[in-house]
Amino acid sequence: MGLTEDRERFREVGEERRADLAEFISHGDLGGSGPDRVRIPVKIVDLPEFEYDRREAGGVGQGQGGQPQPGQPVDPEPGDGDEEGDPGEEGGEHEYYEMDPEEFARELDEELGLDLEPKGKRVVEEVEGDFTDTARAGPRGTLDVDEFFKRGLKRHLATDFDGEYVREGLFVAGADVDDVFAWARGNGVPVSRTWIADAAATLAEERGEPVATLDRWESFDALDDEIEREPVSHRIRREGIDSVPFRREDERFRHPEVIEERERNVVVVNVRDASGSMRETKRELVERVFTPMDWYLTGKYDAAEFRYVVHDAEAWEVDRGEFFGVQSGGGTRISSAYELVAEILEEYPYSEWNRYVFAAGDSENAGTDTTESVIPLMESIDANLHAYVETQPGGAAPNARHADEVENALGDADNVAVARVSEPDDVTDAIYEILSTEAAGDGDAAVSEAASGRGGERR
Repeated sequence: MGLTEDRERFREVGEERRADLAEFISHGDLGGSGPDRVRIPVKIVDLPEFEYDRREAGGVGQGQGGQPQPGQPVDPEPGDGDEEGDPGEEGGEHEYYEMDPEEFARELDEELGLDLEPKGKRVVEEVEGDFTDTARAGPRGTLDVDEFFKRGLKRHLATDFDGEYVREGLFVAGADVDDVFAWARGNGVPVSRTWIADAAATLAEERGEPVATLDRWESFDALDDEIEREPVSHRIRREGIDSVPFRREDERFRHPEVIEERERNVVVVNVRDASGSMRETKRELVERVFTPMDWYLTGKYDAAEFRYVVHDAEAWEVDRGEFFGVQSGGGTRISSAYELVAEILEEYPYSEWNRYVFAAGDSENAGTDTTESVIPLMESIDANLHAYVETQPGGAAPNARHADEVENALGDADNVAVARVSEPDDVTDAIYEILSTEAAGDGDAAVSEAASGRGGERR
């Protein structure tokens, strides 16, 4: 099978591929990959082939006509006997399937049951959307006629009233225009004094006598006992509306909604203990956890930046090439790293950047540094996720308390994860523990459910 066919097989057999991915993360050679290219080893499988039937070509003997004579030795065909070399010396052939971080992230989601949905933060562009917003000014062609009519109608309904009811107040004994106005407004009728005065003048002209003499009701209470005011809605249903009084302030003009395009960007600060106790095996475990998470976040976000901090009793920034190999003979003060992290993250405002702080070490720390300094620093640094990975091959040492102290103090926080790795087989569990904490904290119900459902097998 050629490389092209092998890659096609690798694409099609999803579950087997993801098994290869998990094996690669835990035990494979990570050094052959780069920040933007992940090389997964793929075993080449030789398929059975048909060969031409050579039986008609004669025997294998050396006699006349190709037939052996009695007692004549037969020379073996090449390949029939044992060849030089011990059985099983040759390993299987491998090629490499290359994937970009985006594909790696999709495959890791499938393998671990994750579905992290990054948030967009920094605004990179403003574009025009649908004409859903309105303003008081604009071109006449964008006048929202429906909104214009609704506002005019709403005003009409709010100011309309039962004129016959108000006019009846003018027939109360001794009542003048001011008395009727006070009575009407006291009953919540939105009538003006001018309207009542005009109605009174009309009645006086029609009757030929002053309004005060038009006695029909001895009091306003007597009127209210006999006359029921008709609601505006009832009258509109019966008579309809002849016109709606529109005003310029009712005008609303449609304009496009301004949509902010936000870049899904992330800064990841990787922190590693470089003190004398961090031997090669521990450093390799850190690399196996951090490297796939860097690939994963690169694939999930539009833009990703990575910063690397190492520390013993003091902390300093290094490049990626130095990060996993550098070692010191000094002691350990983890808070020095978080002090430097806080300075670095000042360059990446939390309002504009998604921020991750991933730290790793063997959980050994000086005195009370964790409780008195590290934990307060972690609480003060805004981040999508703080994670600590304890690397202790063969189990935790008696003085390795940092992971436990962080977990006891911050274990209930939805942006803090603690994972423990004692051998390569623990790596995918640690990655799941960290990334599922971020996904669940991001409000993804499906991931939250997956995290709780798998907690027993992945902690």
